Amino acid sequence: MSQDAYSSPPDASSRAPGEWERDVLEKLVFASLKEQRARRRWTIFFRLLMLAIVVLLVLAATGVLFRGSGSGTPDPHTALIELDGVIDAQGEASADKINAALQAAFDDANAKGVVLRINSPGGSPVQAGMIFDEIRRLRAQNPDKPVYAVVEEICASGGYYVAAAADKIYVNKASVVGSIGVIMEGFGFTGLMDKVGVERRLVVSGENKALLDPFSPANPGQQAHAQALVQEIFQQFVGAVREGRGERLHETPDMFTGLIWTGAKSVELGLTDELGTVDGVARDVIQADTVVDYTVRENFAERVAKRVGVSFGAGLAKAGLGGAGGFWHWK
Repeated sequence: MSQDAYSSPPDASSRAPGEWERDVLEKLVFASLKEQRARRRWTIFFRLLMLAIVVLLVLAATGVLFRGSGSGTPDPHTALIELDGVIDAQGEASADKINAALQAAFDDANAKGVVLRINSPGGSPVQAGMIFDEIRRLRAQNPDKPVYAVVEEICASGGYYVAAAADKIYVNKASVVGSIGVIMEGFGFTGLMDKVGVERRLVVSGENKALLDPFSPANPGQQAHAQALVQEIFQQFVGAVREGRGERLHETPDMFTGLIWTGAKSVELGLTDELGTVDGVARDVIQADTVVDYTVRENFAERVAKRVGVSFGAGLAKAGLGGAGGFWHWK
């Protein structure tokens, strides 16, 4: 190939001297301008994105986002509070959040009644008991503002503990209701440890400090103590159900054995009252069609703080600072 093949483009011979150089220069200039415009557009986009993030963080930190909208509502309405998921001190269905929503609903004079929509398999008996007590307290102070529980999918164990505090409980015919009882569960690994040749070395300040330690042989005395503990909490649960349901409850021998029933059967047993929905209760019972959600939801800042706390707790657990009975929990 000759040297001329590299000195000009194929049609250079048909152009005036210097014309193709100008074309190349123009293309380079236009390409550069196009790249600069694209860069400016991306810069503006990311600046706007960062501004939006900052605004969201500010709103979240001040509690504007992700909160119930109940405060200061102008018209008569039905206050709705969601109790969804496991009842747990760190979860969405904690006593702190549910009780705060209840207090806001009772403080609002335009809320003519409260509907607690429950979809929960249960959880902490302590948290459930705190919610039960707060409902009863608020009702005693505000006899003209009723509280109704509406069960959708499931209202079991601690979920039913809470529902029992309501004036009436409404269900779907296929809802799952019941599981009145307390469970304490765990594992025992002593046989496995013997097989793999692992020796347990435990130092405690008292003979019962490592109560129900899963790596130690079962201790009959500790088992009996745990059973008595569970039984005492169970009696508190049964007492709350009897207090809340009163003469409507048609007790059977298996009612407090942990069994569950359909919504239709629970009405027959007096565990619940009628079939119904949130909209139906608001419209026909409370007679305030407008439903306002008072549920307290975590804002962005709270979720971040919780994640940091969980990470810190996990670090402590890895460092060996957790309790010996970590395999046991309430349910």
